[in-house]
Amino acid sequence: MHVSGIELNGNEVATINTSKGVVRVEFFSDVAPNTVASFVELVRDGFYDGIKFHRVEPNFVVQGGDPLTRELSPDEVREIVRRQKARMYSPSDPALGTGGPGFNIAAEFSDRPHLEGTLSMARSQNPDSAGSQFYICLGPQPFLDGQYTVFGEVIEGMDIVHSIGVGDTIESVTIEERQ
Repeated sequence: MHVSGIELNGNEVATINTSKGVVRVEFFSDVAPNTVASFVELVRDGFYDGIKFHRVEPNFVVQGGDPLTRELSPDEVREIVRRQKARMYSPSDPALGTGGPGFNIAAEFSDRPHLEGTLSMARSQNPDSAGSQFYICLGPQPFLDGQYTVFGEVIEGMDIVHSIGVGDTIESVTIEERQ
């Protein structure tokens, strides 16, 4: 399991510049310190730059952070996702939704609820399988509570989050101090 060496002061916020606009999130480093530190570490490495959102479920979540989308155009991501949903897999298609940073982090479950704007780590069935993929809730999702690591919330740009579609790009992410 990856343990980040990034030291947090608890005032970090992320600015996510997307092809649709800017989204700002504040972190819950008090309940998910290693998850926040690992996210900040990836941001500082430029990991998220150029990655596309590969999952958008209306009234549920938008999800990004899969490096398998980085070299694909937005149209290619949309087409591969369309084929995946239709179960019309092509042998040459990357398995979008399965990529990561080369490490996993341990789950940090808390009593933070999944509300509109909640930022959480995506994972497989293994609770300790999160790495780089994250999702933002488009509405309350109480059935996810206590099963996924909630590590922040949107503080600006929820209208942008609601406008994100499959294939939209994370152009860059920066970390700043909360004002």
